[in-house]
Amino acid sequence: MHNGVKLNSKAIEAIEQLKKNSKKIVFLSNAPRPSSKVVDFLLKMNMDRKYLSNVMTSGEAAMYAINKNRFGKTFFHLGPQRDSSVFERVKQNKTVLEKCNFILCTGLFDSHANDLDYYKLFLKKYVSKKLVCTNPDLTVHRGNLEELCAGSIAKVFEELGGEVVYFGKPHKEIYKMCFHENEKVLAIGDNLRTDIKGANNLNIDCIFISDGVHRNEYKDTSELESLLEKYKVKANFFQKEFKW
Repeated sequence: MHNGVKLNSKAIEAIEQLKKNSKKIVFLSNAPRPSSKVVDFLLKMNMDRKYLSNVMTSGEAAMYAINKNRFGKTFFHLGPQRDSSVFERVKQNKTVLEKCNFILCTGLFDSHANDLDYYKLFLKKYVSKKLVCTNPDLTVHRGNLEELCAGSIAKVFEELGGEVVYFGKPHKEIYKMCFHENEKVLAIGDNLRTDIKGANNLNIDCIFISDGVHRNEYKDTSELESLLEKYKVKANFFQKEFKW
């Protein structure tokens, strides 16, 4: 729907056409913050509020579990300060890494935004604790820039021998918060690890938007099938960009 900087006009047109055809539209985002924050973000980009009646984020799903102390009471927040809204209701339970019951990962520290080796050393002694990952994405594009996400930290933690609890695509739990079992669903996304894998996990049809997360991994459309095989996923349809 956007590239992190501005809305995709063709995608907005597609959503408008779907709405005119009385289709239910759900925006499912691996954003490590409450759904309301993503709604605010999209409104600031000038998206019409009429499209935003069904928005669910990985942060929202994680927040439900955190507020119920599912992984213990105290936590250490691993991520930028801007993601603090995800634990707003239980902020009094935030503590230091040594004393926490679990690690709440929303992303990378601003001071170490591109250095995964830093986190290998930082987390090495704490693999006995669970790490709750609020964004399974490895990377995200903001304009033409690629940034690391919480999923990259989670991958490091698993490689160290730690256990990770994921909230968001492609994990089934979050989809239960988006639609009912009897609804016929078409998933549209550009991330094979999350969007398309999630659709496969739920056995629902999907459209792979190829000019997105994986745009630098193939040269022409003849290579798309090989790209899907690389990630062990299947797509029913392909579009270079999301449009009507």
